[in-house]
Amino acid sequence: MKKYAIIFSVACALIMGLASCATKTETPFVTVKDGKFFIGDNEYRYVGANFWYGAILGSEGRGGNRERLVKELDDMKAVGIDNVRVLVGGDGREGIPSHIGPKLQLEPGVYNDTILAGLDYLMAELEKRDMKAVLYFNNAWEWSGGYGAYLDWVGFSGDVYSSDDKGTPDTDGRLVKHFDKTPVPSLEGWWEYMQYAGNFMLNDSAKALAANHVKFIVSRTNTITGKPYIESPAIMSWEIANEPRCFVNDSLHKAKFVEWIDEQSTLIRSLDPNHLITTGSEGMHGCEDDMELFNAIHTLPNIDYACIHIWPNNWGWLGKFNQNYDSEKTISEDAPDPIVDMVPAACDSTLAYIDAAYAVMSKAGRPVVLEEFGYPRDRFLFTPGSSTKGRDAYYKYVFSIIRDSGKIAGCNFWGWGGSANVKHVIWQPYDDYVCDPAQEEQGLNSVFSVDKSTLDIIKDMTKSFVK
Repeated sequence: MKKYAIIFSVACALIMGLASCATKTETPFVTVKDGKFFIGDNEYRYVGANFWYGAILGSEGRGGNRERLVKELDDMKAVGIDNVRVLVGGDGREGIPSHIGPKLQLEPGVYNDTILAGLDYLMAELEKRDMKAVLYFNNAWEWSGGYGAYLDWVGFSGDVYSSDDKGTPDTDGRLVKHFDKTPVPSLEGWWEYMQYAGNFMLNDSAKALAANHVKFIVSRTNTITGKPYIESPAIMSWEIANEPRCFVNDSLHKAKFVEWIDEQSTLIRSLDPNHLITTGSEGMHGCEDDMELFNAIHTLPNIDYACIHIWPNNWGWLGKFNQNYDSEKTISEDAPDPIVDMVPAACDSTLAYIDAAYAVMSKAGRPVVLEEFGYPRDRFLFTPGSSTKGRDAYYKYVFSIIRDSGKIAGCNFWGWGGSANVKHVIWQPYDDYVCDPAQEEQGLNSVFSVDKSTLDIIKDMTKSFVK
């Protein structure tokens, strides 16, 4: 009997040991170690897509199309995309020009249940496919509500300097404009919007509403899987906002910006110890060109990795063009195409931008993710299937840096348009969603299912990438 007892004890020990090993290596959550991502003991490097509209598409209300959502996820998976960056939902009142709809949070704490169910459905479908999501709560920009919605909800009003010849002379002679609601950039000026939105960082009441939104979402239980979000293997990370900025280049706004990122990340960590947390920053361009500020927000104790965005066209690297629609930008067939001709210059600037971020974050031991990069279609056309010679060359270059340099741990290109039917140059309610926001040309930066050359480049990258 003693011999059998010994055998039984050894067997139990082996079983427990195997169970312990399984627990160690099969954890579904992404972790960070020595400046790299891991799932269990395996390094995780990924090629992903921006797919901000995923939760709306997963709903059964206005804008929802679950059949399309399933197809889009299957099509992405087929080319090796295993990570999507998704907006939790829009904020604020409906019907504002250049804003997406429908909104998730219509008033503080008042939620559109169909969008919440759409987010649940999306997460359940991602789990089925062993895909990951980066979920962001807020937005510095107007197209989903973001900062401006929170300022409106607390009744903020204020003066900003004018970017044109309209306004009232201030004591220093400069023209100022007064707004009782957040200005719409496409109608009332981008400079006006950015000054106004900068007040979010100084407004404790607005930031408190944003914190309540974080608590509500992170504490949610998925109605489809029955699983709390904090236990979902489909979540790679929570992201504080899309392109958070302080918008005003002074010491007070910068200090309040760092303080807010710290507060939000600490709150998220207190609610969810399992998933990663990051900022959503553009990098130097989103930190008032201040790399010390970039370092400050990405070395906070509850921020796990750094992110950067790169937009050669929007940032003027291609010349005179910008992101706002203007029919004069379309380039005639007999004229040189800077979108193709300026690729080498865009690549040089891209490498310098990545190098600057990596130089700072490598010292901190934090991975860097290029979570947005986009490039227009040739001749500034928007039609699915139109020529993408410039984009393809740019994508090849960016992917080569990510694959070979070791400086970028993962990426999400902007963005997935998939099978969308583009009806208008600028998005209108009830149009299909592409990845281009409502104020931008629909299709300009999106990758569609018919863009075979671009999809082949993405597929080649995912095949060669070390997972």
